[in-house]
Amino acid sequence: MKVAVFAYHNMGIAGLASLENAGCRIVRIFSHEDDPAENCWFGSVQAWGKERGIPVECPDDLQSGEWVEKIKALQPQMIFSFYYRNMIGEEILRIPPQGAYNLHGSLLPAYRGRCPVNWVLVNGEVRTGVTLHHMVRKADAGNIVGQRVVPIAEEETALTLYAKLCKASEILLADLLPLMKAGLAPSIPQDISRGSYYGGRKPEDGRIDWSWPSTRIYNLIRAVTDPYPGAFCALPDGSRMTVWWGKPDSEEEEVMVQPPGSLEMKKDKVLVWAGRGKIRLQRVQIGNEIMTGDGIIRYFKEKEGMRFK
Repeated sequence: MKVAVFAYHNMGIAGLASLENAGCRIVRIFSHEDDPAENCWFGSVQAWGKERGIPVECPDDLQSGEWVEKIKALQPQMIFSFYYRNMIGEEILRIPPQGAYNLHGSLLPAYRGRCPVNWVLVNGEVRTGVTLHHMVRKADAGNIVGQRVVPIAEEETALTLYAKLCKASEILLADLLPLMKAGLAPSIPQDISRGSYYGGRKPEDGRIDWSWPSTRIYNLIRAVTDPYPGAFCALPDGSRMTVWWGKPDSEEEEVMVQPPGSLEMKKDKVLVWAGRGKIRLQRVQIGNEIMTGDGIIRYFKEKEGMRFK
């Protein structure tokens, strides 16, 4: 079966490998040039394709008539999108006679849209998953072919969860591709009114509001820690502190005695008061210096009572 694939990131590689393992003939890969301003910690779809002699294109304007005609000329029987960052127009979606499909990193119709891996952690979800669905004009709204559930651990980060989702995608595609090739795959309509939609995230969205409960602050920290831009706040002098890791303290007092954002030193702990409970700082960065353990204690030992902004 001839397929054209739109792919990027590690999920793109996982999807491409699944197609290869299923015996699909990948006639062309469409991807993106890496952004030099982005921390590209993930694998290269371009390199994956070139290693296998598969042509890889990175169109600036996929919707132009030129690219539509090029894709038509490939005569793909199916089209797949694996974490491709741009919407694919209806003119292209109508090309493959056996359909166009997208792999999305949530259990649709929940968390349609951008950055679902980060958003489920920000919101404190305990499970998520991956969904293969038909592509239609509206984002993540087409009929569902199949899903696989992924549990979210208490100390899950976006990086570890993303790795789980890549593995789940490989298992899901291995189950579904034989059915799709035979024309026997499910096609279950979504009720998007019962789901949710989230937009993209910017580095500024990692700003900590210390009036939040400690559990909410922790969820933000783990959602945007390495290799993402990180959760952050300001010191009284205006300098920036990034909290790469910190957890709700196990000895939370019920009654608040310090304003949110207040620093407290407690034996071997550096704590920050939240709107409810406290966060124990475990890995932080100020300027170019990354501190853990005793390094954090030494830095803050004379600063008890200061307030983070």
